Amino acid sequence: MRRWRKLLLPFSWIYGAIIFVRNYLFDIQFFKSAEYQFPVICIGNLSVGGTGKTPMTEYVSQLLKDTFKTAILSRGYKRATKGFVLATDKATVESIGDEPFQYHNKLKDVTVAVDEDRQHGILSLKEAINPEVIILDDAFQHRKVKAGLNILLTMYGDLYPDDLLLPAGNLRDLKGQAKRAEIIVVTKCPSDLSKNRQVEIINKLKVAASQKVFFATISYKEKVLSNKESILLEELKNKNVTLVTGIANPEPLLIHLKEQGINFDHHKFPDHHNFSTSEIEMFKTKDFILTTEKDFVRLEKHLSNVYCLPIETKFINNKEGFDASILAFSGE
Repeated sequence: MRRWRKLLLPFSWIYGAIIFVRNYLFDIQFFKSAEYQFPVICIGNLSVGGTGKTPMTEYVSQLLKDTFKTAILSRGYKRATKGFVLATDKATVESIGDEPFQYHNKLKDVTVAVDEDRQHGILSLKEAINPEVIILDDAFQHRKVKAGLNILLTMYGDLYPDDLLLPAGNLRDLKGQAKRAEIIVVTKCPSDLSKNRQVEIINKLKVAASQKVFFATISYKEKVLSNKESILLEELKNKNVTLVTGIANPEPLLIHLKEQGINFDHHKFPDHHNFSTSEIEMFKTKDFILTTEKDFVRLEKHLSNVYCLPIETKFINNKEGFDASILAFSGE
């Protein structure tokens, strides 16, 4: 697939030229970026998805919430609303989007809000609840806000130095913009990633002396969950499992399930997919639906046979260093 996409390189060059000019105009302050006197943390990537941004946002939120009044501000991709929306007990996937709704469900002590205009969203959050720390979900390209701390994610096996700009590749921003990140996290690494391999990756990323690099993996829980019960993952070996994914990169999940000896029929959909009535009716005919947390919030109200497999970010080493960097920036 990528081989054929390289035929689109001329369009990538045009796209790159446009992005270069836009970034340059922000760099020389022709376009203004808003800065804030309180901690604003941006978690993002250079690619179009699949780097583990959602579990990283949850990790940082969990780290901060017991010490600081914490809020997450997201765009709310594919929601049915516009403008600033503060998540309440009446929030739905349709009103705030799938990932923000997942945050709202899981992180009870964290305020969640959405706004496509991040400047307006930050000011609205300050007026509404006055959080001590705001985490911007997927805002690395949103140059109208200058976050105090930028955490850039890049996925092991698909590092941004090896990728191309859209549409020939999956990069939505120039590789050189990685210089704006104070922290770079290589995500979805093998849990046994060697020190030598870590050094090789750091060299490939060409990080500045001021930048910190960490390595993390995705950890899958031992149980799958529904609204009514939990089941040990190993028990799925005896079930007729239908796997439904609407995420950018389901490959790590597929590998994990196969490693656990689970057989499944995989229905793959685009990221943030809105499931149609016919698709949901088809799912109802299946014995056991397994899906991701993000897809679960879209399907749970329609299906009684749907379960999700929770995941979390785990650092391979120097977790203490990452945590200390976040807490120090936030004011502890």
